Parts: sequence; C-alpha cells; structure tokens
Amino acid sequence: MPMSLRKKAEELGIRYFLVSYSDLFGTSRAKLIPASAINDACETGASFAGFATWLDMTPADPDVFAVPDPNSLIQLPWKPEVGWLAADLWMNKQPVAHAPRNVLKASLARLANRGYELRTGVECEFFLLSPDGQLVADTRDEQAKPCYDQQALMRRFDLISEICDALLQLGWEPYQNDHEDANGQFEINWKYAEALQTADRQTFFKYLVKTLAEKHGMRATFMPKPFSKLTGNGCHMHLSLWDREKGTNLFANSADAEGLSSMAYAFIGGMLNSAEALSAIVTPTVNSFRRINAPVTSSGATWSPNTISYAGNNRTHMIRIPGGGRIELRLCDGAANPYLCAAAILEAGLDGIDQKRDPGPRLDVNAYVDRRQIEGLRQLPDNLLEALRAFESNSVLTNALGSEFTRSYLKLKRAEWRDYTSHVSAWEVAHTMDC
Repeated sequence: MPMSLRKKAEELGIRYFLVSYSDLFGTSRAKLIPASAINDACETGASFAGFATWLDMTPADPDVFAVPDPNSLIQLPWKPEVGWLAADLWMNKQPVAHAPRNVLKASLARLANRGYELRTGVECEFFLLSPDGQLVADTRDEQAKPCYDQQALMRRFDLISEICDALLQLGWEPYQNDHEDANGQFEINWKYAEALQTADRQTFFKYLVKTLAEKHGMRATFMPKPFSKLTGNGCHMHLSLWDREKGTNLFANSADAEGLSSMAYAFIGGMLNSAEALSAIVTPTVNSFRRINAPVTSSGATWSPNTISYAGNNRTHMIRIPGGGRIELRLCDGAANPYLCAAAILEAGLDGIDQKRDPGPRLDVNAYVDRRQIEGLRQLPDNLLEALRAFESNSVLTNALGSEFTRSYLKLKRAEWRDYTSHVSAWEVAHTMDC
C-alpha cells in the first residue's frame, strides 16, 4: 500500500499530500506531508492532538493517528502538485469509534454483510459572499425570485465554470450548475456514487468551493441559514440500495406508480419513524433550525421541510420521490457532517426494512399550506436541544451508531447548545431591556 501511493505521486507529479479527516462537527483537519514521507504516514498515520479538534478527547489522551485511504486520492485541480487523502482515525492501535468516517465505514460494512450497497448523491447549496461574509458578493443579485436567474449565474461564470471544470477533470461527471432560490446562492450537481465515495467527495467539494471562491475574492459558505429572509442552504440526499453481487437497484420497481419497491417504501418508513432523532445529525447546528420550520422567505417559499411526511414529486415534504428507483431526503443541510449524515440515514432506513415499517399513503398536498388540516402529522424539532433529546431517546440510531459515538456526540453538541444559550442576543436586548 505505501509504495503504491509513493509511485502514484511520482507518476502524477505530486510533491505533497494533504492527509485529512473530518471531526464530529464536520470541520476538515489536515497535515501537509511531503511525498517522500507518505510511506510512514500510510504505515503509522499522521499524528494529531485530538482534543485540539472537535473530538471527544482531553489533553491527557495520547495522539490520534490519521491513516490515509489511498483509494480516496484526489489531485487538486488548481494545485496539481498536492494530493488530498481522506483518513481514518486510530488511537492506541484501535479505530476511534466516534470518528465520523469510521462510523460510516462500520455501517457500510454491516450493510455489505447483507449483500447490499448504498449509493448516494448530494445537492450541495452554497452562498457566495463578500470577504467579510456580511453581504451577497453580487450587489446586482437582488431579484425577489432569483432562482435560475440567468444574468446572475453568468456574472459568476468564471468561478462556477472553474469549479465545474475541476469536477470534470476529476471524473465526477457533473451535469448541471444553477443559481438557487436565494440571492447569491448556487448549486453544482455531480453523479451519485457509493456512499463512502460520495461522503469523501462532498467533504472535498466544500474545500474546493471555498478555496476557489477565495481565489476570486469571495467567501463561500454552506451555513444553513446565513440570512433570515433568504432561502437556506440545504444538502438534499438521494438514496438507493443496490445488490452488490448482481449490481441491480433494489429500490426500483417499474410496476409501482412511483417506481419504488416495497424495500424502498420500508426504508422511507424507517426515516419517518426516526425523523426527530435524525434531525440531530442531519441538521446539526443551532443555525440549522433557522432553515427548517422557517417562515416564508422573500422568494415565496423556504424549500425546506416542516413536517415529517413524504410525497411523490412534491418539494414541500421531508421526503420526495423524484423518480423511479431513488428517494430524496430534503431535511439535510450544509452543516451536516457528510459521513455521519449518510450513516444515520442508512441505519434509520435499515430499521424500516427490518421492522417492515409502513410509511402510509403519500401526502399529495402542499405541506406548507395544508399541514394543519392533516390529523396526527408530526412536526420536526424546533431547535437543536429538542433534536438532541430525540436522538438520545431513539434506540434505533443510538444502538446502531454505537454507545461511544452517541456519548461523544451528545456531550459535544450539548456543550455547543449551552454555549449558544449563554449569549444575550440583540433581539433580547431590544425586546426586554425596558420590561
């Protein structure tokens, strides 16, 4: 393994490797390692002080070692002398059980034992802002309904095309770029793949977009809701299960009106059953809950869910069936850790399959308008604390993702919530100073 990477570096002209891992909050951490030393990094891992990042560790813990996965190698299109490598975390010669990539790999290994493979595609939305992050970078991007705005899209042609060209060069098969529903918001789509590969690519994509935006004098953000009156950044995930041996899509059924198999409907049932707990993972920040359950934006719709429901090709629900053989979860946002997001969704869906959970009939209504007329329709959590409590009490996810991950994630996220609530906001001052 080490020699193959060293040889690859010589073939591609790579002088340095970024050995990178994602912490529990989805922040990418890395060390820059010269190609001459990559053998040692592959054998023992690059050492990090885990407590210095968002991992559940203390300064008394030994080093964690990031062991790169050679199969994840991505040569930076804008700096080809550097290769990026996703890494798995080890400590005391054991995988770190709460490290996000390890969590996903464990779920996928269990899935492989069933003879299945999860394939995912993601729709990563992002804003292009001024360098200080306070304003939309394009001051002329001010339409009330800016979605698909041709003029605003082409004013950002140099940057958007550079990002898309990079994905083409990497072989990701990008197929469309568009201006999204908020001023200054864009989306670039590429082809779905096996879930671990998609998570690696999503992690790298965020780095790529931010880096190239800086090159063009802008700041890119995947923050769920940077502006209260504009549509937020979602990261809709498309899902399908495949037979590993036969290479067939197990979610496809041409005889069904929506093109889905009974397995796919049970998977939907599992996601609906654990939806409140899923929110703790796929909408993981205080700001995430500014996006879901949000009031109508200036464009006329938030495009984010507010009910635990599913429908056909209807974008007002948490789960949409956009076409045969796949389902779309619209709950996830731009802050979600790509590895944890895929793992939690998979485990919820597998529970649905195992327990034969019936999702019930499709709700072919406008959930933004008609939800109060539907008896028993559950709402998504109002804030991060509610979601964390739902996650803690959900044995489906806590058992599947493991006690160490559950303990560590809840510990750090609750600390984040306490930190948030300790701050006095400008709204509080304005409304209660003279009470």
